[in-house]
Amino acid sequence: MSAPQQDRSRETQRRLLSAAIEVLADNGWSASTVGAVAQRAGVSRGAAQHHFPTREVLFTAAIDHLFTARAAAVEAAAAAIPTDAVGRTRLLLEQLFSIYRGPYFRASVAIWSVASADADLAARVRPIEARLGRDVHHLAVTLLAADESAPNVRTTIQATMDFLRGLALAELLADDSVRRARMLDRWAEILDEYLVSCP
Repeated sequence: MSAPQQDRSRETQRRLLSAAIEVLADNGWSASTVGAVAQRAGVSRGAAQHHFPTREVLFTAAIDHLFTARAAAVEAAAAAIPTDAVGRTRLLLEQLFSIYRGPYFRASVAIWSVASADADLAARVRPIEARLGRDVHHLAVTLLAADESAPNVRTTIQATMDFLRGLALAELLADDSVRRARMLDRWAEILDEYLVSCP
């Protein structure tokens, strides 16, 4: 395959992955087909199936792709926050929370709910989710400058990410921004107190 063909192939894959997230987030699993994704991406169904032979392959690849892009964007935004910024931990929590917002998270929830009753899909989703969980945990440790060799710090970071995911789930049904802001304020205070006091 020539370089221009490879470039076109990568661009087609990128368009399909982005469209898959949008379709899944908008329509849920049952109404999300390869054909619907191909139509939104502006490519033929045959081209879509050439790159992603099944619906399961397409949507799990899309989750993986968009998470990686979101995590990179969060890391870049967090890097722009000065280390001596007032309320830095709170700002970092907001950035980490943003991983669990928008179409990516809605699409993930759609897949999780189906995978809980579909053993084949669960077998495909579990390793991806495990890796993404490790990646976001590492990102949180890095951004918060947490020392995981100190007692209970690893568990505290895990609890932080579970807490943020829970807040995101609450926002799927209603605007929870006021309560979320208060909770993030308090959690930032707890982290500042705990992470600084750890030996």
